[in-house]
Amino acid sequence: MATAQFLALSSSSSASAAARPRARRAAPSRVCAAGSALASGEPARRLAAEFDPAIPLASAVTPPSGWYTDPEFLRLELDRVFLRGWQAVGHIGQVKNPNDFFTGSLGNVQFVICRDANGKLQAFHNVCRHHASLLACGSGQKTCFQCPYHGWTYGLDGTLLKATRISGIKNFNKNVFCDNYLDGGYHVPYAHGALASGLQLQSYETLTYERVSVQRCESALAEQEDIDRLGTKATYAFVYPNFMINRYGPWMDTNLAVPLDATRCKVVFDYFLDESLLDDQDFIDRSLKDSEQVQIEDIALCEGVQRGLESPAYGVGRYAPSVEMAMHHFHCLLHANLSG
Repeated sequence: MATAQFLALSSSSSASAAARPRARRAAPSRVCAAGSALASGEPARRLAAEFDPAIPLASAVTPPSGWYTDPEFLRLELDRVFLRGWQAVGHIGQVKNPNDFFTGSLGNVQFVICRDANGKLQAFHNVCRHHASLLACGSGQKTCFQCPYHGWTYGLDGTLLKATRISGIKNFNKNVFCDNYLDGGYHVPYAHGALASGLQLQSYETLTYERVSVQRCESALAEQEDIDRLGTKATYAFVYPNFMINRYGPWMDTNLAVPLDATRCKVVFDYFLDESLLDDQDFIDRSLKDSEQVQIEDIALCEGVQRGLESPAYGVGRYAPSVEMAMHHFHCLLHANLSG
């Protein structure tokens, strides 16, 4: 039987540092990965101890049902079993050609496996070091990985190549939906192409008050129809801790982010328009369609960020000082409430 090469990969503590593969000879061909440890609780360890391997098979009983149903036990199993040994995650044929890549996860470890332009296999955490967004989904071919959130760009070895608008940072870092709203339009050109085309993003300005922040941007639309629909300026107001008001000319919508648990929330959308347009169904339909498109794009971003935040590769992020003032203001208000 012909032998085939497989790759053993270990996780790095840095989201952008590629794990260094070590080639061995074996059969069949697989790609394997190990991640860093997850926290586990004492109840799960007690549950593990309920099974006694010293009892002879003829007298032994199977593990308790909690081994198969308890979330804490699963976390312990991921920590002690899956993330401390080599695990199969794919096969060499998935990255047969230069620039091929695929993504996957093991517990809360999100990863990218790829073959660089020189034919070398690479692997790294699929998490942007900026605000924890996932860098890539699925599989395909790429010459680099650009974060869909704010455009940070990484090489096929996981090295950070470009961090947009990040000059002037200082060394200092929950609400994912609110953070997304408060980044000063930073993500708009990367995530909302249609919306970006109607705004003069260079005119974006942010004002912060005691418990409110206001972001404003001039319209870039030339056609009178679109000016009538979207107005000459977009205004986004955030009322701490979870209420957002978005105004485009005669159209306004609000977002209320209601927490459900640590990883889920409900966002309630309400829509308002000038009384003179209540019978203009075409205007209403177009405005709802545009709004829904932005929400779909934001939901995808926020879900990716949530998965990234749960990765052991991500700890804290950095602010882009020229645009993320409202986000920093929000975090300072949270800190004051939580530590006071």
